[in-house]
Amino acid sequence: MCWCRELNVDRLSDMLPVLVVHGGAGFIPKERVQLSCAGVQAAVRGGYSKLQGQGSAMDAVVEAVTLLENDHHYNAGLGSVLNAKGEVEMDAIVMDGRYLASGAVSAVRKVANPVQLARLVMDKTSHLCLTGEGASQFARSMGFPEVPGESLITEYARMRWKKNLAADANPVECQMGKMGTVGAVAVDAEGNIACATSTGGMLNKMEGRVGDTACIGCGGYADNRVGAVSPTGEGEAIMKVTLARLILFHMEQGRSAEAAADEALAYMKERVGGLGGVVVVDPQGEWSVRFSSLQMAWAAAQQQTLHYGLYTGEHFTQNIDDPY
Repeated sequence: MCWCRELNVDRLSDMLPVLVVHGGAGFIPKERVQLSCAGVQAAVRGGYSKLQGQGSAMDAVVEAVTLLENDHHYNAGLGSVLNAKGEVEMDAIVMDGRYLASGAVSAVRKVANPVQLARLVMDKTSHLCLTGEGASQFARSMGFPEVPGESLITEYARMRWKKNLAADANPVECQMGKMGTVGAVAVDAEGNIACATSTGGMLNKMEGRVGDTACIGCGGYADNRVGAVSPTGEGEAIMKVTLARLILFHMEQGRSAEAAADEALAYMKERVGGLGGVVVVDPQGEWSVRFSSLQMAWAAAQQQTLHYGLYTGEHFTQNIDDPY
């Protein structure tokens, strides 16, 4: 899905601001489809309201991802999948395209909104990523609220964890039943670009496993000169091809957001057998939603219009101010 037009300087401001959000690539159980679609629409409305209020692209993507982390229907924050020990460990990243500034956290526990902690890493340290107990210590030093680990575990996540522990468990089926990583990309009215991505990771992963999300160039990338990408899918495959930066490389070579995403996703599938999806935006406000998985819940806001879909080729629109 691509939304683009022939642009000139006079019309550029009409295309901005723009925000695009995803709720994870993969397979969404039928009983959770409606709620998954509703959640990304609510998140894009919340993030877009920041842009309408002269907020920055970074404000918008963090707000959108925070809303998704707070929604237990996604694999991020509340509702994150459990590791092999039945505990929640989460990763998140943000990136500001103005200066290539970035912040990330990995394998964090007892944090309701890892994306907000990632932003603090970017704003308050000289580092790009803090992990595990070090990230927790930093959070406490910043007065960042800590929550009981159990409060992040849902009955759905516990059920999937237990099912995957069974001796006859099919790991492919178990992964298909989880909700996906969440993310957002945006361009604000000033033309600044940002991305944010957050995840609970892989179901029944080894303790301490870190996937693509916290790795710059893999789980997200933003550059005012090129665009921004937030991916979702099979983390190890995404890391092997540095998916986010690969897409922006193709855009630097003159590809559109859609063509760049398609080429990179096809390469990941052919080279390492990985499936996934991405939301992409360029500095002119052209955006694209592409995925090689069966489904990916997504939503976008631009020019007071809400765009959304779930399956390949699906694209619905309505006025952003219309009721749900």
